Amino acid sequence: MAAISGLIRVMERAARKAGGRLRRDFGEVEHLQVSRKGPADFVSKADRIAERTLYDELRQARPDWGFVMEEAGVIEGDPDQPRWIVDPLDGTSNFLHGIPHFAVSIAAQEPKLGGGGWGEVVAGVVYQPITDETFWAEKSRGAWLHDGRLRVSARARLPDALIATGIPFQGHGDFGEWGRIFGAIGPEVAGIRRYGAASLDLAWVAAGRFDGFWESGLSDWDTAAGCLLVREAGGFVSDYRGRSQPIHSAQVLAANDSLHSKLHKLLVSSLR
Repeated sequence: MAAISGLIRVMERAARKAGGRLRRDFGEVEHLQVSRKGPADFVSKADRIAERTLYDELRQARPDWGFVMEEAGVIEGDPDQPRWIVDPLDGTSNFLHGIPHFAVSIAAQEPKLGGGGWGEVVAGVVYQPITDETFWAEKSRGAWLHDGRLRVSARARLPDALIATGIPFQGHGDFGEWGRIFGAIGPEVAGIRRYGAASLDLAWVAAGRFDGFWESGLSDWDTAAGCLLVREAGGFVSDYRGRSQPIHSAQVLAANDSLHSKLHKLLVSSLR
Protein backbone atom coordinates (compact mmCIF):
# COMPACT_ATOMS: atom_id res chain seq x y z
CA MET A 1 0.00 0.00 0.00
CA ALA A 2 1.16 3.53 -0.75
CA ALA A 3 1.77 5.70 2.29
CA ILE A 4 -1.16 8.06 2.71
CA SER A 5 0.05 11.64 2.39
CA GLY A 6 -0.89 14.49 4.68
CA LEU A 7 -2.95 16.01 1.86
CA ILE A 8 -5.09 12.89 1.41
CA ARG A 9 -5.52 12.60 5.18
CA VAL A 10 -6.84 16.17 5.30
CA MET A 11 -9.26 15.48 2.44
CA GLU A 12 -10.48 12.16 3.83
CA ARG A 13 -10.99 13.59 7.31
CA ALA A 14 -13.08 16.43 5.89
CA ALA A 15 -15.09 14.09 3.65
CA ARG A 16 -15.79 11.69 6.50
CA LYS A 17 -16.90 14.47 8.82
CA ALA A 18 -19.31 15.88 6.23
CA GLY A 19 -20.38 12.38 5.19
CA GLY A 20 -21.18 11.37 8.74
CA ARG A 21 -23.62 14.24 9.02
CA LEU A 22 -25.16 13.37 5.65
CA ARG A 23 -25.55 9.78 6.77
CA ARG A 24 -27.45 10.89 9.87
CA ASP A 25 -29.61 13.29 7.87
CA PHE A 26 -30.32 10.59 5.30
CA GLY A 27 -31.98 8.61 8.06
CA GLU A 28 -34.52 11.40 8.43
CA VAL A 29 -35.46 11.63 4.74
CA GLU A 30 -37.84 8.68 4.90
CA HIS A 31 -39.88 10.41 7.63
CA LEU A 32 -39.96 13.64 5.65
CA GLN A 33 -41.40 11.90 2.58
CA VAL A 34 -44.86 11.96 4.19
CA SER A 35 -44.67 15.41 5.78
CA ARG A 36 -46.65 18.32 4.37
CA LYS A 37 -43.56 20.39 3.82
CA GLY A 38 -41.75 17.57 2.05
CA PRO A 39 -38.03 16.79 2.12
CA ALA A 40 -36.68 19.32 -0.40
CA ASP A 41 -35.95 22.11 2.07
CA PHE A 42 -34.40 19.63 4.48
CA VAL A 43 -32.08 18.23 1.83
CA SER A 44 -31.04 21.73 0.75
CA LYS A 45 -30.13 22.46 4.36
CA ALA A 46 -28.23 19.18 4.65
CA ASP A 47 -26.29 20.09 1.48
CA ARG A 48 -25.35 23.52 2.83
CA ILE A 49 -24.30 22.15 6.22
CA ALA A 50 -22.10 19.52 4.55
CA GLU A 51 -20.49 22.19 2.39
CA ARG A 52 -19.84 24.40 5.41
CA THR A 53 -18.27 21.46 7.23
CA LEU A 54 -15.96 20.81 4.29
CA TYR A 55 -15.07 24.48 4.02
CA ASP A 56 -14.22 24.78 7.72
CA GLU A 57 -12.13 21.60 7.78
CA LEU A 58 -10.22 22.34 4.58
CA ARG A 59 -9.72 26.03 5.39
CA GLN A 60 -8.28 25.15 8.77
CA ALA A 61 -5.80 22.74 7.19
CA ARG A 62 -4.82 24.92 4.21
CA PRO A 63 -5.77 28.54 5.05
CA ASP A 64 -4.27 30.03 1.88
CA TRP A 65 -6.08 27.81 -0.60
CA GLY A 66 -9.13 28.92 -2.56
CA PHE A 67 -12.33 27.01 -3.24
CA VAL A 68 -14.70 26.14 -6.06
CA MET A 69 -17.91 24.97 -4.37
CA GLU A 70 -21.32 23.96 -5.68
CA GLU A 71 -23.31 26.17 -3.32
CA ALA A 72 -20.91 28.99 -2.33
CA GLY A 73 -19.25 29.36 -5.74
CA VAL A 74 -15.66 30.54 -6.14
CA ILE A 75 -13.80 31.72 -3.05
CA GLU A 76 -10.44 33.18 -3.99
CA GLY A 77 -7.26 32.20 -2.18
CA ASP A 78 -3.57 32.82 -2.74
CA PRO A 79 -3.19 32.57 -6.54
CA ASP A 80 0.16 30.80 -6.09
CA GLN A 81 -1.44 28.04 -4.01
CA PRO A 82 -3.71 25.17 -5.08
CA ARG A 83 -7.48 25.32 -4.70
CA TRP A 84 -10.15 22.91 -3.53
CA ILE A 85 -12.97 21.76 -5.85
CA VAL A 86 -15.81 20.53 -3.67
CA ASP A 87 -19.16 18.81 -4.12
CA PRO A 88 -20.71 18.25 -0.69
CA LEU A 89 -23.55 16.05 -1.97
CA ASP A 90 -23.28 14.49 -5.41
CA GLY A 91 -26.52 12.62 -5.97
CA THR A 92 -28.91 15.10 -4.39
CA SER A 93 -31.97 13.63 -6.11
CA ASN A 94 -31.06 10.18 -4.82
CA PHE A 95 -30.70 11.59 -1.30
CA LEU A 96 -34.03 13.40 -1.65
CA HIS A 97 -35.84 10.18 -2.60
CA GLY A 98 -34.21 7.98 0.02
CA ILE A 99 -31.94 6.18 -2.45
CA PRO A 100 -28.65 5.28 -0.72
CA HIS A 101 -26.31 6.28 -3.54
CA PHE A 102 -24.57 9.64 -3.11
CA ALA A 103 -21.09 10.92 -2.35
CA VAL A 104 -18.84 13.70 -1.13
CA SER A 105 -16.23 14.72 -3.72
CA ILE A 106 -13.08 16.76 -3.06
CA ALA A 107 -10.24 17.55 -5.46
CA ALA A 108 -7.07 19.63 -5.18
CA GLN A 109 -6.01 21.53 -8.29
CA GLU A 110 -2.69 23.32 -8.76
CA PRO A 111 -2.25 26.69 -10.50
CA LYS A 112 -0.53 26.65 -13.86
CA LEU A 113 3.19 27.24 -13.74
CA GLY A 114 3.86 30.87 -14.53
CA GLY A 115 0.33 31.89 -13.58
CA GLY A 116 -2.76 32.39 -15.69
CA GLY A 117 -5.30 29.76 -14.83
CA TRP A 118 -5.40 26.33 -13.34
CA GLY A 119 -3.49 23.18 -14.14
CA GLU A 120 -3.38 19.60 -12.98
CA VAL A 121 -5.61 17.97 -10.40
CA VAL A 122 -3.10 16.45 -7.99
CA ALA A 123 -5.36 14.72 -5.45
CA GLY A 124 -8.95 13.51 -5.26
CA VAL A 125 -11.25 11.84 -2.75
CA VAL A 126 -14.74 10.45 -3.39
CA TYR A 127 -16.44 9.26 -0.20
CA GLN A 128 -19.66 7.21 -0.18
CA PRO A 129 -21.16 7.68 3.32
CA ILE A 130 -23.63 4.78 3.21
CA THR A 131 -21.09 2.12 2.22
CA ASP A 132 -18.24 3.91 4.05
CA GLU A 133 -16.02 3.65 0.97
CA THR A 134 -13.19 6.12 0.42
CA PHE A 135 -11.86 6.22 -3.14
CA TRP A 136 -8.71 8.33 -3.35
CA ALA A 137 -5.93 9.15 -5.77
CA GLU A 138 -2.82 11.29 -6.00
CA LYS A 139 -1.08 12.21 -9.21
CA SER A 140 1.60 9.63 -10.09
CA ARG A 141 0.82 7.59 -6.93
CA GLY A 142 -2.12 5.52 -8.15
CA ALA A 143 -5.77 5.18 -7.21
CA TRP A 144 -6.98 3.36 -4.13
CA LEU A 145 -10.04 2.14 -2.26
CA HIS A 146 -8.97 2.40 1.37
CA ASP A 147 -5.66 0.48 1.24
CA GLY A 148 -6.39 -1.55 -1.92
CA ARG A 149 -4.96 -0.52 -5.29
CA LEU A 150 -7.54 0.21 -8.00
CA ARG A 151 -7.26 -0.71 -11.65
CA VAL A 152 -9.71 -0.12 -14.45
CA SER A 153 -11.26 -3.25 -15.90
CA ALA A 154 -9.36 -5.33 -18.42
CA ARG A 155 -12.39 -5.97 -20.62
CA ALA A 156 -11.62 -5.22 -24.23
CA ARG A 157 -14.85 -6.26 -25.99
CA LEU A 158 -17.88 -4.00 -26.15
CA PRO A 159 -20.33 -6.95 -25.81
CA ASP A 160 -18.78 -7.66 -22.37
CA ALA A 161 -18.81 -4.06 -21.20
CA LEU A 162 -21.11 -2.45 -18.63
CA ILE A 163 -21.28 1.30 -19.26
CA ALA A 164 -22.56 4.07 -17.00
CA THR A 165 -24.09 7.36 -18.08
CA GLY A 166 -26.11 10.31 -16.87
CA ILE A 167 -29.47 10.99 -18.50
CA PRO A 168 -30.68 14.56 -19.16
CA PHE A 169 -33.56 15.70 -16.99
CA GLN A 170 -35.88 18.65 -16.64
CA GLY A 171 -34.01 21.80 -17.62
CA HIS A 172 -30.64 20.08 -17.85
CA GLY A 173 -28.83 18.44 -20.73
CA ASP A 174 -29.38 17.80 -24.42
CA PHE A 175 -31.92 15.01 -24.90
CA GLY A 176 -31.29 14.79 -28.63
CA GLU A 177 -27.53 14.40 -28.25
CA TRP A 178 -27.87 11.86 -25.46
CA GLY A 179 -30.43 9.85 -27.44
CA ARG A 180 -28.13 9.63 -30.46
CA ILE A 181 -25.19 8.47 -28.32
CA PHE A 182 -27.35 5.93 -26.51
CA GLY A 183 -28.65 4.66 -29.84
CA ALA A 184 -25.08 4.05 -31.01
CA ILE A 185 -23.61 2.56 -27.83
CA GLY A 186 -26.59 0.71 -26.35
CA PRO A 187 -26.89 -2.08 -28.96
CA GLU A 188 -23.14 -2.80 -28.76
CA VAL A 189 -22.63 -3.30 -25.02
CA ALA A 190 -23.72 -5.68 -22.25
CA GLY A 191 -25.67 -2.99 -20.44
CA ILE A 192 -26.03 0.68 -19.58
CA ARG A 193 -26.64 1.98 -16.06
CA ARG A 194 -27.75 5.36 -14.73
CA TYR A 195 -27.19 5.68 -10.97
CA GLY A 196 -27.29 9.46 -10.58
CA ALA A 197 -23.93 10.43 -9.07
CA ALA A 198 -21.15 11.17 -11.58
CA SER A 199 -18.37 11.18 -8.99
CA LEU A 200 -19.27 7.63 -8.01
CA ASP A 201 -19.69 6.56 -11.64
CA LEU A 202 -16.10 7.62 -12.29
CA ALA A 203 -14.85 6.06 -9.05
CA TRP A 204 -16.52 2.81 -10.11
CA VAL A 205 -14.82 2.99 -13.51
CA ALA A 206 -11.52 3.32 -11.64
CA ALA A 207 -12.48 0.30 -9.50
CA GLY A 208 -13.43 -1.81 -12.55
CA ARG A 209 -17.09 -2.04 -11.52
CA PHE A 210 -18.09 -0.11 -14.63
CA ASP A 211 -16.13 -0.49 -17.84
CA GLY A 212 -16.86 3.02 -19.11
CA PHE A 213 -18.83 6.21 -18.57
CA TRP A 214 -20.10 9.11 -20.64
CA GLU A 215 -22.04 12.24 -19.80
CA SER A 216 -22.21 15.92 -20.73
CA GLY A 217 -23.38 19.08 -19.02
CA LEU A 218 -21.74 18.38 -15.66
CA SER A 219 -19.75 20.76 -13.46
CA ASP A 220 -16.12 20.64 -12.35
CA TRP A 221 -17.08 19.59 -8.82
CA ASP A 222 -18.88 16.54 -10.25
CA THR A 223 -15.85 15.17 -12.08
CA ALA A 224 -12.57 16.70 -10.83
CA ALA A 225 -11.78 13.93 -8.34
CA GLY A 226 -13.25 11.21 -10.54
CA CYS A 227 -11.17 12.11 -13.60
CA LEU A 228 -7.99 11.73 -11.54
CA LEU A 229 -9.19 8.43 -10.08
CA VAL A 230 -9.74 6.94 -13.53
CA ARG A 231 -6.40 8.13 -14.87
CA GLU A 232 -4.45 6.93 -11.84
CA ALA A 233 -6.21 3.56 -12.15
CA GLY A 234 -4.83 3.22 -15.68
CA GLY A 235 -7.81 4.54 -17.64
CA PHE A 236 -8.36 7.32 -20.15
CA VAL A 237 -10.58 10.39 -19.86
CA SER A 238 -11.37 12.79 -22.69
CA ASP A 239 -14.05 15.00 -24.13
CA TYR A 240 -16.18 13.86 -27.05
CA ARG A 241 -13.52 15.00 -29.52
CA GLY A 242 -10.86 12.91 -27.84
CA ARG A 243 -9.04 15.83 -26.24
CA SER A 244 -7.62 15.47 -22.73
CA GLN A 245 -7.85 18.18 -20.07
CA PRO A 246 -7.23 18.04 -16.30
CA ILE A 247 -10.99 18.15 -15.65
CA HIS A 248 -13.77 17.13 -18.00
CA SER A 249 -17.27 18.26 -17.14
CA ALA A 250 -18.90 19.73 -20.25
CA GLN A 251 -18.20 16.37 -21.93
CA VAL A 252 -16.62 13.33 -20.37
CA LEU A 253 -15.83 9.90 -21.77
CA ALA A 254 -13.90 7.51 -19.50
CA ALA A 255 -12.82 3.88 -19.92
CA ASN A 256 -9.76 1.67 -20.23
CA ASP A 257 -7.56 2.24 -23.27
CA SER A 258 -9.14 -0.40 -25.48
CA LEU A 259 -12.76 0.42 -24.72
CA HIS A 260 -12.20 4.17 -24.76
CA SER A 261 -11.18 4.10 -28.41
CA LYS A 262 -14.14 1.88 -29.35
CA LEU A 263 -16.65 3.94 -27.38
CA HIS A 264 -15.21 7.14 -28.81
CA LYS A 265 -15.63 5.86 -32.36
CA LEU A 266 -19.30 5.03 -31.69
CA LEU A 267 -19.91 8.36 -29.98
CA VAL A 268 -18.33 10.42 -32.73
CA SER A 269 -20.25 8.56 -35.44
CA SER A 270 -23.51 9.19 -33.61
CA LEU A 271 -22.98 12.96 -33.54
CA ARG A 272 -22.03 13.47 -37.18
